[in-house]
Amino acid sequence: MDLDVAQVRAFVCAAEELHFGRAAGMLGISQQGLSKRIARLESLLGTRLFERGGTGVRLTGAGGRFLAPARHTVAAADAAVAAAAGTGRPLRVDVWGHLYAPMRTLARVAAGAGELVPGHGRDLPSVAAALLAGEIDAAFGRVHPPLHGGLAHRLIRLEPVDAVLSTAHPLAGAAALRPEQLRGSVLWAPGTPDRLDFLHRFADRFGVPDRASGINLGLGHFLAEVAGDPRRFSLVPADLPLPDVPGLCQVPLADPTPLYAWSLLWRTGNGHPGLGRLTAACAAEAGRSRWLEYDPSRDWMPEPPTGGGR
Repeated sequence: MDLDVAQVRAFVCAAEELHFGRAAGMLGISQQGLSKRIARLESLLGTRLFERGGTGVRLTGAGGRFLAPARHTVAAADAAVAAAAGTGRPLRVDVWGHLYAPMRTLARVAAGAGELVPGHGRDLPSVAAALLAGEIDAAFGRVHPPLHGGLAHRLIRLEPVDAVLSTAHPLAGAAALRPEQLRGSVLWAPGTPDRLDFLHRFADRFGVPDRASGINLGLGHFLAEVAGDPRRFSLVPADLPLPDVPGLCQVPLADPTPLYAWSLLWRTGNGHPGLGRLTAACAAEAGRSRWLEYDPSRDWMPEPPTGGGR
């Protein structure tokens, strides 16, 4: 059978976002148009790729099996178009840590980095595997151990984080909080601990024993869960634009201020010329915007992994 690349691209985007509205926005089409493309693809394949219910959208078994080869199909189509146009292959850049919106930072440097093709990574292990397989050229997110020896990384941005709390939380009225003041609260995490290294390193460092997690259904759902329980709190970058969630408040952290470290990650020996341009653009913006300021007397961040480039 012949696959329609537009339909496959719609599937990949929806599979990675697990939200048809966001996926449609990323593709620049209506949600109805996205649904039609996926329905036609499911009809062609003779199987359902998504399950839709009250808890949101998730992949079926067939959808999960189809995702990896579907990504390859989209990447091959993009490469073919670039080759036919004689423009050479653009730099393929992926991101992870989606709940903290890494594209906010990458968008600040994209103009000086040449042509970029974004990917659809969901976590560090999957992005690292794609780098090692040569499916992408670079990636952007928070690097933490264990990290494969064939990968190099460079610190790009240190971003302060705030606490988010229910307005019914006993500490909600504070102008600022010290991290240890949260010891009696429950750290709420949008996923399993192995995918949320920063939150759990924070809890270990500042003695927060009570931790709980739910399903990651996007930032709005995550914050609504925090707002719904006066015992919970979580952490978000201070400059992250938050949706309007009733019953939620955001409080700065100080003494020390936790810093979320964003890094650029690539495969050692990758000679794509766009990689040097992207690295230079990140360094220039870091200098202009003072992204790498760090004072151990007032700031805290988990120790970076050993090895790799800086």
